[in-house]
Amino acid sequence: MSLCIIMNNLKNKSTLMLAVLAVAISSLLSACHSEEKEKQEKSQEEQQQEAVETPSVQLVPVKKGKLSTAVTIPGELIPYQQVDLYAKVNSYVKKLLVDIGSEVHQGQLLVVLEAPEINSQLAGAQSRIKQQEAIYFASKATYDRLVSTSKTPGTVSLNDLEQAEAKKNSDLANVEAAKSAYREVSANLAYLEIRAPFDGVITSRNVNLGAYVGPGGKNADPLFTLQDQKRLRLVVSIPEVSTGSLSNKSEVNFTVKALPNQKFTAQVKRMAGALDEKLRSERLEMDVYNKDKKLLPHMFAEVNVPLPGGDSTFVVPKTAVVTSTEKVFVIRVVNHKAQWVDAKKGFSAGDMIEVFGDLKADDQLVKAASDEIRDGSTVKDK
Repeated sequence: MSLCIIMNNLKNKSTLMLAVLAVAISSLLSACHSEEKEKQEKSQEEQQQEAVETPSVQLVPVKKGKLSTAVTIPGELIPYQQVDLYAKVNSYVKKLLVDIGSEVHQGQLLVVLEAPEINSQLAGAQSRIKQQEAIYFASKATYDRLVSTSKTPGTVSLNDLEQAEAKKNSDLANVEAAKSAYREVSANLAYLEIRAPFDGVITSRNVNLGAYVGPGGKNADPLFTLQDQKRLRLVVSIPEVSTGSLSNKSEVNFTVKALPNQKFTAQVKRMAGALDEKLRSERLEMDVYNKDKKLLPHMFAEVNVPLPGGDSTFVVPKTAVVTSTEKVFVIRVVNHKAQWVDAKKGFSAGDMIEVFGDLKADDQLVKAASDEIRDGSTVKDK
């Protein structure tokens, strides 16, 4: 065997050994890598299991505070005073002195009516007064003569004297009755002039000259509608849940669609003190002074009503309150144990909210609470 052949055989054997060694090293490295990966995965699983069983949470203390919030609700502007004016007696319209849009003052004459039969009734009542007075004067004269004659003993019986006195008193009562009837007819005559009961604006007119008017009943149209527009009532209905924080000293802001760039203010003046049976809300009224008459009656308004909070309520972050399908609760931590505490929500402002429940000041609550932190589970502080 030549030297070259021997050298080639040695070279082939070395190459084979190197290849075998490389495969062995690769296998060894792969095995080490797999073992290291298994350890990491196991460590991650253990950490995850520990995080599930013992979650790490951030705690916040329960503090007493006062939150003020507001509700925006629709309202309506109505006249401070409004009245429909009707005719008291059957009559005809003789004079119309105002029209729609007329500004009137208290006591101003608005319309003059005419009823000729009232004048006849007045004349008849006056005649009955004179008739009854004549009868009374005659009976009084008779009584006076009998009294004068009775001073002579035996001339007039006591019964005749008493009868004459009774007749005189009866005739006097008839005179007073006739005068009362006359005053009644005179009062009807005064109803023929209709005057404004207060300062305001005529907003509707339903009659013309010569129209026949009278007390037509509930469904009859009024002669005029008079509204006081210099002062309006802003009326809103506050939901039941918000009524506990209302005050008759609160000032509200409101806007109307007709003047979107202007904001108006008003102060709460009247509170119903009871809930409406249908709406389950409380009626509030605010006085709005409207001297420039920018606002019109029956406009709708968006009203911002402030609702000041109570002085002795607990305030916590909103994230500390859990609203689940089961209930609303917060999670209190005592000795690293989670406790679910039933709670009720109050006002909220920003990221804080009022809560009511079995809590005490400085109780430690989970700041980012969820129903994944089960009641009685162990937690640890971050």
